[in-house]
Amino acid sequence: MKIFLLTLIATVTMWSCSSETHNHAEHDHQAAEHTEEAHHEHHHGDQAGTLELNNGAKWMVNTEMKPFVQEGEKLVQQYVNANSTDYKKLAANLTTQNDQLMSSCTMDGKSHDELHKWLHPHLDLVEDLAEAPDASVAMDIVKKLQESYGLYHQYFE
Repeated sequence: MKIFLLTLIATVTMWSCSSETHNHAEHDHQAAEHTEEAHHEHHHGDQAGTLELNNGAKWMVNTEMKPFVQEGEKLVQQYVNANSTDYKKLAANLTTQNDQLMSSCTMDGKSHDELHKWLHPHLDLVEDLAEAPDASVAMDIVKKLQESYGLYHQYFE
């Protein structure tokens, strides 16, 4: 089931991050590559390669996408501040934000590629949270999600 979901996420991500300037054949090829990666690898932080800065500067993220990253980060912080244990609800809310993030993507080029290096491991964490067996395991994942948002801020603006 997890492999199917990773495959679906990779495929949806590639198609939803399209703009009219993208070539459909290129998307088919990229989706196949991401599907294969998702099938063979499931680790956090380096799944799609090491993040790079833009010649020492942060990458620009399109304005339409930023509110969904900010809201996801806010949801995680509220969960931690409230000492909540309803991690299933948090995972569902983060999934909604991530879906909206991906559907609002019009980025292309190197900034798009770098964002995906952050996004794919982040999506894995949200999926892991949804499947966590208990609140203790979930809290460890929530800490990793906080680190993920920190990484986002380190490389993107």
